[in-house]
Amino acid sequence: MKNRKIWKVASTKWAKALLASTLALTLVPSTFASAAPAAQSAAAKQTDTALTASSVNAFLDEFFALDEVKEMAPGAAVVVVKNGKTLAEKGYGYAKVDGKKKVDPQNTVFRMASVSKTFVAAAAMQLVEQGKLGLDDDIRTYLGDITFDNPFAEPVTVADLLTHRSGFQIQDILQEDVHDDFDERVSIEDYVRKYMPDVVREPGTAYMYDNFAYLLLGYIVERASGTPFETYMQKNVFSPLGMKSSSFMLSDDLVKRSAEGYSGGEPLGIYTLRPTVMPEGGMLSTAGDIAKFMTAFLNDGKTASGASFLKPDSVASMETYRSSIHPLLPDTTYGFEAPSQLPGAGSSDKVITKAGDMPGASSLMFLIPEQDTGVFVVYNENGGLREMLYAAFIYRFFPQYAKEINFPAYAAESPEQLNRYAGLYKDLRVESVVSKLGTSNRGRMVMSDPLTGERALRQVADGLFIDADKMLVAFKTESDGSVSYLKEPYLNPAGYEQKGLEPAGFNDIPSTHPYSKYILDLQSLRYYPNDPNLSFGPDQPVTRGEYVDMLMRTSAIPLSENAPEFSDVKGHPYAAAIQTAYEYGLISGSAKGQFNPDRPITRQEAAAIIYNSTAGLYPEELLSSVKLTGKTDKWAVPAVKLMVLLGYYGPEVKINAAGAADYQSKKVLTRAENAAINDLLLTSTVLGSQSLQKPEGPAA
Repeated sequence: MKNRKIWKVASTKWAKALLASTLALTLVPSTFASAAPAAQSAAAKQTDTALTASSVNAFLDEFFALDEVKEMAPGAAVVVVKNGKTLAEKGYGYAKVDGKKKVDPQNTVFRMASVSKTFVAAAAMQLVEQGKLGLDDDIRTYLGDITFDNPFAEPVTVADLLTHRSGFQIQDILQEDVHDDFDERVSIEDYVRKYMPDVVREPGTAYMYDNFAYLLLGYIVERASGTPFETYMQKNVFSPLGMKSSSFMLSDDLVKRSAEGYSGGEPLGIYTLRPTVMPEGGMLSTAGDIAKFMTAFLNDGKTASGASFLKPDSVASMETYRSSIHPLLPDTTYGFEAPSQLPGAGSSDKVITKAGDMPGASSLMFLIPEQDTGVFVVYNENGGLREMLYAAFIYRFFPQYAKEINFPAYAAESPEQLNRYAGLYKDLRVESVVSKLGTSNRGRMVMSDPLTGERALRQVADGLFIDADKMLVAFKTESDGSVSYLKEPYLNPAGYEQKGLEPAGFNDIPSTHPYSKYILDLQSLRYYPNDPNLSFGPDQPVTRGEYVDMLMRTSAIPLSENAPEFSDVKGHPYAAAIQTAYEYGLISGSAKGQFNPDRPITRQEAAAIIYNSTAGLYPEELLSSVKLTGKTDKWAVPAVKLMVLLGYYGPEVKINAAGAADYQSKKVLTRAENAAINDLLLTSTVLGSQSLQKPEGPAA
């Protein structure tokens, strides 16, 4: 399909943050650490500026004139409302660069992405008001003959869906769900039937941003109202609010007025979705229409005409946070989520936000109910502009919500007590995001991950820590004192990371085994069974199919449903993983169209697959500094050099006195060596420390 370039996301850790945004319709403000200082600069350190039409228009013009902002998107629309009035409604840049068509906040249509969820929540609350839906009802009440497995005593409730605490196994939007077959029609019901996930965590216990939950809510709105979802939304939400340019259907008029989406400055073209009406992210609208929603919502649900589209109690419910891992880091309300952290201040529970991403569109709505203020911004290229705007706006007009907390003196836990936080944590939603926690010799916690590197954490309260950038990290502790989850500010604040299991080990892997760390890490993260009675077989060769399967599992990329490209993998246990790797350009077959999945893979072949996934992130001049010794086929030299540069290897690789590495390229990869590669892919920083290790023998 012509939009396929949108989805060519590399399967390595450098691109994993994109999986939760571009692929999964959610807010992952991984750029916020760098955005916050820029936002403070944009705010010019001003405080307590009164929010008026004059001041906010001047602020917006100043903000969107910044070079770093103009580089983030071709065009943007923004609207600010307060006390029932629109203070600012602005368009900046181009809806379409070709032809220089300017953004018109009243007329230019954008994809709302996950801002759609707020409107689904409003529809659900309307049905609660009418007695057609119960927040505490088991969702099975509304699903008819659609079933799923829930091994826990607690049911999944409507409230659990609204607050992203369903406990469902992750089931996100798939690559093929964004396509250009405009004649295809897939109903919400058919999609739910095909992809309905099972419950894997006790409902109501952990926050995981859940697109499928809101897809189900859309289906439940349809079932409870007896009306097609898109019809219900048009009649009961958009029409009462006077939102005449809003729809979940891609009509000819909306297409004609739509902003062109861009990626890297290149236009993406118009695309459609699967299901055709997508409750969790398929809404189209204008900034002007969103202003009408914000104004009515902040007016206790009353529209401009005085009619009520939501009752005050429903509005209050949607403004109230329902869970938090710590009071300074709230999770979600019914339809909204917490804002990005501001340094030293955490996430204010006085602000409710909803952000979204679809290819070529990013958006953010944030409301401050006690200030009767709402802001919405949308733009036509994915990026962190919204986080910069949020921070700059708060610093300028409402600095009380950015005020640094003066934590009282706290007697930090002893090193022995701190050790309960130590271990590996895997993101519930983007499973390839792994954080590593340990204790330092100074009695502090040290946290690291592949994307942001290593940082020290200072304890400031029970289960609460702060880093050098004044960003908070919080842990959830169970009644027995064990630690179960953490929430952090950089990789995916829209959810928890789950602490790994205490690894039980294998009966053929003693603690002194040179690869025990890597093997036990993957066992802790549930990639290997946690049964000490099983054997691991560390010296067994890894087949080509097994290698690809493990790489796909640790990369957490949804597996392809397409027929296998290679004739010799049809019916093979790893067929889906192999096809997925092929579609992402990681592997190719033989001249005869075969992959040979059961043939042992050589170390250089394995390196080439990792190399293919980097999509040119590492230039040749960087690799030229890497020295190799031993035998490596010419075609594999760049791949092997990359593995050495990044330190993706175990103790089998030796660095000689001249600084050259013997990667043992032509040897067959063993299971232990493969464990080292996958563990390092998940847990090491982008430039692994091994690449900087000292050579054996005398200094060169």
